[in-house]
This record gives sequence, C-alpha cells and structure tokens, in this order.
Amino acid sequence: MTVAEQLARVVEFNNRLNAFTNLTPNRAEQAPGQGPLARKSFAFKNLYDFAGLTTRAGSVILADNPPATEDSAAVASLIAAGAIPLGATNMDEFAFGFTTENSHVGPARNPHDLSRSAGGSSGGSAAAVAAGLVDLALGTDTNGSVRVPASFCGVFGLKPTYGRLSRRGVFPFSTSLDHVGLFARSTADLAAGYDALQGRDPRDPMQAARVVELVGSSDPDRVLKVAVLGGHFAQYAGDAAAEALKTAATALGANQTVELPLAAAARAAGALITYAEAGELHRKRLKTDRHRLDPLIRYRLTAAALTPAQWYLQAQRVRRLLTEQLAALFQTYDLLIAPATPFPALTIGTDHVELGGETLPARSAAGIMTQPLTPAGVPIAVAPLWPEAAEGLPVGVQLIARPWREADALAAAARLEQAGIAAAPIATL
Repeated sequence: MTVAEQLARVVEFNNRLNAFTNLTPNRAEQAPGQGPLARKSFAFKNLYDFAGLTTRAGSVILADNPPATEDSAAVASLIAAGAIPLGATNMDEFAFGFTTENSHVGPARNPHDLSRSAGGSSGGSAAAVAAGLVDLALGTDTNGSVRVPASFCGVFGLKPTYGRLSRRGVFPFSTSLDHVGLFARSTADLAAGYDALQGRDPRDPMQAARVVELVGSSDPDRVLKVAVLGGHFAQYAGDAAAEALKTAATALGANQTVELPLAAAARAAGALITYAEAGELHRKRLKTDRHRLDPLIRYRLTAAALTPAQWYLQAQRVRRLLTEQLAALFQTYDLLIAPATPFPALTIGTDHVELGGETLPARSAAGIMTQPLTPAGVPIAVAPLWPEAAEGLPVGVQLIARPWREADALAAAARLEQAGIAAAPIATL
C-alpha cells in the first residue's frame, strides 16, 4: 500500500474513530523508508514534538503555540529506522485520564465497538493500531496510559523501564513517572519498534545511562519462572479479566500466586505524585487559562496544585517500599502477571462501575490494575486476550519483568501470541 493509499484509509475511517487529530502527508511522503522498520507506518500521541506541527498535548490552550522546530527523540528514531509518520493522535487533555474522552475534539472510539472507549490517555494511538490504520504508534504511560488502551483496544503494548528511552521532545505530565511507550499488532513489530527507540540521548538528562539491549536478539527459549499477582489485583478483577489472567497463567506455567502488600497504597502514592508534579507544572496555566481547560481536568489540576508537600514526600516513601517489595519477588520470579484492566472497554460516558463490592468512578477505575505498579518503574508488556466473558471484546494481561528486562516481558507476550492465546486482529470497521 502506498503512502497516499494509507493516508486515504486514515481519512476514510477517522471520521468514525476520531483517533487522529492531525495528518502529516508531506513528511510521510518524504520519509526515507529504509531500515529495520522499512515502510512500517506509525502514529504518535499529540504530545510528541513533530517538526512543523504544534504540540497541543490534547489541549486548546497550546493550539496557538508555534510549531515544533524538530522531532522528539522517539519520532526521529522511528523515522531513522525506516518508519513512515502518518499523523498525531487523540489523547486526554495533558494526558490526565484513562479514557480519551477529550471535550475539545471529542472521544477516541474503540474500533471493536464504536460506542466504547479506546482507553487513555493514549487512546487515539491504540485505536489507530487496532483499526489497522498504522503498524505502530507512540504513546506515553504515567499511570497506565499505554497499558489501559492496549487492553481496551486489543493490541500489544509496552511500557519500558523508567529512564530506558529518551523523553526529549515529549510534553511532560509527571516527570518522575512518565514513560515513552509503544503499541503494535504483533510482538515482532513491538520488539522491532522498541529496539529502534533504544539508544543513549545526551540531550535527555533524565535518561538512564544503560547499554542498549536489543530484544530482537534475545533468547526466545529462556525459561521464565512466573507467578500471578493476587490480593488487590484479584479483588478488583471482573469476570473477563479474571478469565484472561487464568488463561495466560496456565499458558505461562504460573501455578503460584503472590501478593504485593503495598498495592493499594502504591496506587494512592502514584496518584499523589502525579497530582503534585502535574499541579506544579500547570500552576501558571491555572491562573491564566483556567477557563479554557476541560472542566474535569480543571478540577483535577486545581486539586493537584493544592497537594501538600508532606503528602508528596510520604508518597515517595511508599514508592521506595513498593520498589523493595517487587525486588524481593523478583529474587524468586522472573515475571509477574496481572490483569491490565479490571474490565473490557467501557461505554463512553460511563460514570461508575461496580468492582470488588464497591461503587467506583469509572474513569479512574480503568487504571486500578496499572497504577500500583508504575511508581516502581519496572518494564511491563500487555498481551491482548479475548475471554468468553468479554463477549467479543479484548482484555489485556500485564507481563511484569524486573528492571531492564524488557526482553522477558516481550518473550512472554510472544509465547502467548505463538500459542494463539493472545492476538491483535484488525478491527472490522
């Protein structure tokens, strides 16, 4: 398919999906298209700088800013590897959400059921991949913004180790939690895309000084010792999520269940850290452009700006203890597995859900499985399963590896894919 044909297909289907906010035909036509990702098409969340395009981060407040003068490190890396950039994708305003119900441009819709959410905050990217409009898409993950959309849209996703990939040219949300992430319809494409994103960037002071470890050359037959995360993750798993987890656990030989005692506290700590850092980042905007924010985002950021410093410090202590608890589990196990979301994709506009005997706000409940893990910064892949209880919708499983072992998470996803248990078929639109 030519670039023009790919762009025409995006235009044809985007009216229904609302996955893209901008197309980039000139750059797509000019891309060299040579390298390990030769002719693979990709999209990027609208908080990645792209030369010639204004980085809006899902907000009208930034719409009048001048266009970016250079590509973000991630976009530049994919283009250098031969991938073709087709456009920027829809997202929650300033990445503050789990459903991509953006009040400025409308919600991104799930290709498997247009009445349902694509997840968030990287919902447009996941929807574009699930619909077959692109082969790869860049997202970001602060509290689950790759993992939730991957689960809802039925695609493979990866949140690497914190600090592994350069964040240069990515509009921040919560600096100590933000991760560059990726979506694909196959583990081969996901691994190839991840490998292309690796590399030391001296212009990103937050990136860890790590040696590049290409997962494409790792040992796919390495024996992994796997355990299931219970406790919090079992309590809030709906029927479809529990069925998907059981299927994946059986396939991966995970016959032991372990607990992460601090899971609930870690979820709260992650939220507090996010609020404190986002509130500080947007403090000036709350004074000058408060009325232009989505009402829900305005409320969240206002509360965030009032977060006491003592709460932030206590949350960081919980974060340290969570990291220690996970490190203790990784002394015995190579991989931990848990649901990615507690339920399949929600109907757009859903206010509340029943989970674990509790009535919870639907939008935040979507991240109840992902938030407890993010503060530890460990690499996590999502594999999409299709349990009977989901009635034709996907539900993802998180494959959680020790720090810097993305290869283990991706190997487990590949095994589920090869066994026919995980799959990311193109949605029929």
